[in-house]
Amino acid sequence: MTGTGEPSRPVPPRPAEPVPAAPGPAAPVPAAPRPAERRPAPPRTAPPRTQAPRPAPRRPATVRPLPIAVDTMGGDHAPEEIIEGAVTAVREHGVRLVLVGRAARIRRELDLHGVLGTIPIVHADEALDMGEGALASWRKPRSSIAIACHLIKQGRASALVSAGSTAGVVATSRLRLKGQQGVMRPAIAVALPTRPRPTILLDAGATADVKPEGLVQFAALGTAYAQILLGVDRPSVGLLNIGAEPGKGNKLTKRAHELLASGSHGIEFAGNVEGHDLLSGRVDVIVADGFTGNVALKTVEGTVATAFAEIRDAMTSTAAARMGALLQRRRLQELRDRLDPDTYGGGVLLGLNGTVVIAHGAARARAITSACDLAHRLAAGRIVERIREQVAATRTSRFGRWTHGERDADRPADRPADRPADRPGDRPSERPAEKVPEVPSPAADTVPDRKEPPPGPSSG
Repeated sequence: MTGTGEPSRPVPPRPAEPVPAAPGPAAPVPAAPRPAERRPAPPRTAPPRTQAPRPAPRRPATVRPLPIAVDTMGGDHAPEEIIEGAVTAVREHGVRLVLVGRAARIRRELDLHGVLGTIPIVHADEALDMGEGALASWRKPRSSIAIACHLIKQGRASALVSAGSTAGVVATSRLRLKGQQGVMRPAIAVALPTRPRPTILLDAGATADVKPEGLVQFAALGTAYAQILLGVDRPSVGLLNIGAEPGKGNKLTKRAHELLASGSHGIEFAGNVEGHDLLSGRVDVIVADGFTGNVALKTVEGTVATAFAEIRDAMTSTAAARMGALLQRRRLQELRDRLDPDTYGGGVLLGLNGTVVIAHGAARARAITSACDLAHRLAAGRIVERIREQVAATRTSRFGRWTHGERDADRPADRPADRPADRPGDRPSERPAEKVPEVPSPAADTVPDRKEPPPGPSSG
C-alpha cells in the first residue's frame, strides 16, 4: 500500500522478448529464375466461322375441321344404323359430328348407346324418302339434307354424310351449296379396291351427259381427290374407253383424249384404259361420263358379289374344303375387307362449295363409320380449296363460258340463292313467302339450325 491510502493498481506483465536462435549455417537462397527464351508467336488465324443452325421448316398448323353433319333420316336402315355408325366414329376415330333429323328419335337412340347429351343435335321436320328423286329438294325445303347443307353454308359444319337417295342428295346439294367457280358439272368419285392402293373412278352417276371439256375437269377433280385420299403428288389419269389406241371411241372420248394429251392442263395423263383395267391398278384416276361410270361401277360390284358367293359355296361344299377354309380364315377375312364397299365409305360429290359423302342406301353402321372418317379426312385436307386450285390450273379458253358457278356468283344480292328466279309475269309482292315450320323448344343437346341476328333497338 502507498502512503496515500489508495490501493495499488496491478501492473500488467511485460511480454517476454524473443530469445534469438543460436547461430547456424545460413539457409540457401533460391536462385533467381532464368528468363524464358522468347519463341516466335504463331501466326494469327481468323477463328473458324460457325454457321448458325438453320431453323427447322415450320410445318403448317393443322386446323381441326368443323363438325361433320350426318343425315340420320336417310337410308334403308335409318335412323338406328346411321346413329350407331356415327357413335362408333366418335368413339374410335374422334370425329366431331352433329346429327340432323328428328330430335326425339335421335335422343332415344343416343340414350341406348349411353352418349345422350354428348353429340349435338339439329332438328329437321322432314326427310327425303328413298324413292324420291331430284324434285324432292323443292318439295321439302326443311328436309334433313337441306338443313345439313344450310349448316355448311353458315360455316357450322365442314361436310355432309348421307345414305339417302342419290338423286335427292345430289339435287339438294347442288341447289343449296352451289357449284364452285368455273366448275361445269359436279362428279361422284368412288374408290375401287385395287393394289397397291385404291383407284379413283369418276363420274359414278352425277352427270350422265357431259362435254369433252367436262371430262377434262373430271380429271382435275379426280387429281385433287387422289392427292388427299391416296397421298400421291402426281396421280396418273386414264380415260375409260373401248380401246387403248388414241383413235378409238366416240366423238366425246376422242375429243377428250386430244385435250388431255395436249399436256397444257397440268394433269398426268396416261392414255386410254379399258374395262379390264378397272381393277388392275394401272392408273390412279379413271375418268368417264356419269352414264358409263355408273354402269362400270355396278358391273364391278356385281362381279365381286358373285365371285364371293361362288367362293363361299366352294369352301363349304366338303369337309376338306371347310378345313382348308378354316386354315385360310385370316387371309380370306383380309380379302373380304379389302373388297367390301363398306370399307371405303361411299362416293364423294366433288365440285360444290362443300364436301358431300354419299353412302350406299343399304349401308349399315360400319359403312357410316367409314363415311364419317372419310369426310373428316377430306375436310382436314381442305378438299374444296384443293379442287378450286386444280380447276383454275386446268381452265382453257372453252372453260371461260358462263358456267353454273359463275351464274351463282353473279346472282343479285336481293334475291336469295335458293329461290328460283322470278318469272316475267310475276311480281315480287305477289310471290308468297316461304313458310318455315315452327321448331319445338330445343332441349339441352339440341342446337338451332339457323343463327338469327340479335334483335335491334325498337323503332317505335
